[in-house]
Amino acid sequence: MAIDNLFDSASSVMTVVSFTTFVGILWWTFSRSKSDIEAAAQLPFDDEILDQPAPVTAEERTHV
Repeated sequence: MAIDNLFDSASSVMTVVSFTTFVGILWWTFSRSKSDIEAAAQLPFDDEILDQPAPVTAEERTHV
């Protein structure tokens, strides 16, 4: 009987912990500012800058 009571209590505690975690994730998700979301949405297009060759510096031109 005592072990059944222990499992019932543990089940209740895990339910509360899981629900609290879920609410925390929702709060963290929706507390982001719109500028953060817009910046993340532009990340796939930021690699276009990397496709262009880097400018050659004066030191690289004179280095043989």
